[in-house]
Amino acid sequence: MLKFLGRGSAFTDEHNSAYFVENDELILIDCPMSAFQRLKEMNLALYDHIYVLITHTHGDHVGGLGMLIDLLQFSVKTPVTVIAPSKEVEADLFYFITIVEGCNTAWYELINVEDLKKDWFVRVIPTTHTEELSGKCFGLYLMVEGNKVIYTGDTNTLIPFEEYFEKDMYLYCEISAYKSPVHLYCSDIVQKIKDYVDSGMHVYLMHLDDEKRIAQIMEGTGAEFAPLDKGGDALVDHERMLSRIFEISDSLYKDMSINDRMDHGLLFSYLTDLGKTVVDADRASFWKWDKRKGQIWTMSATGIDKIVIPDNTGLVGKALRTKKTVITNDPYNDPDFNKDIDVKTGYKTKSVLVLPVADINGSFIGALQLINKNDDNGFDDEADPRKLSLAALVCGIALESETFLEDSHHDRLTGLKNRMGFYYDFGGKFKDYLIPGSGKTMSVFISDIDKFKRVNDTYGHNAGDDVLKFTADLLESSCGEKDSIYRWGGEEFIMVMRDTDIEGAVRKADEIRTKLMDCDIEADGNTIRCTMSFGCKFFDPSKTIEENVSAADEKLYTAKETGRNRVCY
Repeated sequence: MLKFLGRGSAFTDEHNSAYFVENDELILIDCPMSAFQRLKEMNLALYDHIYVLITHTHGDHVGGLGMLIDLLQFSVKTPVTVIAPSKEVEADLFYFITIVEGCNTAWYELINVEDLKKDWFVRVIPTTHTEELSGKCFGLYLMVEGNKVIYTGDTNTLIPFEEYFEKDMYLYCEISAYKSPVHLYCSDIVQKIKDYVDSGMHVYLMHLDDEKRIAQIMEGTGAEFAPLDKGGDALVDHERMLSRIFEISDSLYKDMSINDRMDHGLLFSYLTDLGKTVVDADRASFWKWDKRKGQIWTMSATGIDKIVIPDNTGLVGKALRTKKTVITNDPYNDPDFNKDIDVKTGYKTKSVLVLPVADINGSFIGALQLINKNDDNGFDDEADPRKLSLAALVCGIALESETFLEDSHHDRLTGLKNRMGFYYDFGGKFKDYLIPGSGKTMSVFISDIDKFKRVNDTYGHNAGDDVLKFTADLLESSCGEKDSIYRWGGEEFIMVMRDTDIEGAVRKADEIRTKLMDCDIEADGNTIRCTMSFGCKFFDPSKTIEENVSAADEKLYTAKETGRNRVCY
């Protein structure tokens, strides 16, 4: 009889979907995404043909249809026919499968029930469900293993089906624990269900939204829950994994909703953990590819500290260079595997999977790495990358977003953070210094290259750009661990010095002033010397950021007006 891949309603973990087998053909009733997840674990290549009967087009009934067609086209190679219950639904399905899901019409066959000639199919039965799908919802009358079967689909009435009811018939009936105008409310039909069973029908309940409550109300009717096609211990493990995935997803959603760190660190951390969970690995890490520096480094990792390595080394580097997934289940005999970390930590790597991650333009920007699958056979070339694809995709989108954000905060000429980056940092790493009475000290200086216009006028703008880059490098190299330098605009730069008093800021400014004054700057074939003026200010948290910058700028103006090449505070 019918076996169910899920018997839940739209808002449960596994949506309603059933199947049966006739003459080496798999007949599937609806295909939500939760059913597709089960189907792809089955050996679909065993079947000569797969038919998908559609009752209506709500997402919890057809959400996995496009993915199933893709799988059968590109992997399993089993032909598939989608059966629409009416011409109107056929048109909707064509739009959904081809336009929304992007499936080529050569990959599947779409027919109307009028053209279906199969012994297992008797008829479709029009019914009512939601007003929005008026005239487009159907139940099914089937012959399964020689038995007459009524499958109601989603409905709010049993009247259209009752004319077909008879003794020994199998009725698979949708039912809801909560009263609504679009489903059969269990309390309203409890007597009907009992009467059907008493008349000799076999009644199975499906599309369940609260199994415990429905079981209580239906107790004594003789009806049973639709039988789930469970796979024993493997399914238990699968459900444990699903539970862990849902736990990670829920934590990610909640933490990101209250995240005030203004970065994607939490997202990468959770997605790395998700990747580790779905392939049952011991360790996982997400790597960013910094092409400008020729480095790859861990943005998030489980079981290891942050690592920075050249991008032409290791298995992660290989995956990014070749633009292909890299799997090795014998890493110590792989010439690209770096043993140094294992030697240093005593950890033994047995298997490695690296999935490169691309941006929306198809350029690879990072990689998801999994280490030591908890399986003696190691990572599977097909199954494990497929399981990781969603986590890798979201990591790629988040990394691209992070990169866009980072680029928008940096000046393209000098590589320093710009004014936008300055204000962003005041919402992040400087925010604790904005609290009056916190006891934290901070100072700023704003500086300006003296008579910079004369450089441009005399030597040209290319030379001016070289002077700006040289000065920016000097300023950046002068930054301590708690100092941050920004290009404020034009030839102006601003430095923020945490845990520094005004005397420390003045010393820093004067050291930079002296260094620059003594430097020969190679600028577009010319050797130029420049000086800078500085205005320093102890940051007052009782005043706004703008007021503090303005006060430093006033001191810079004083330095300019009193001879330049000096520090005022």
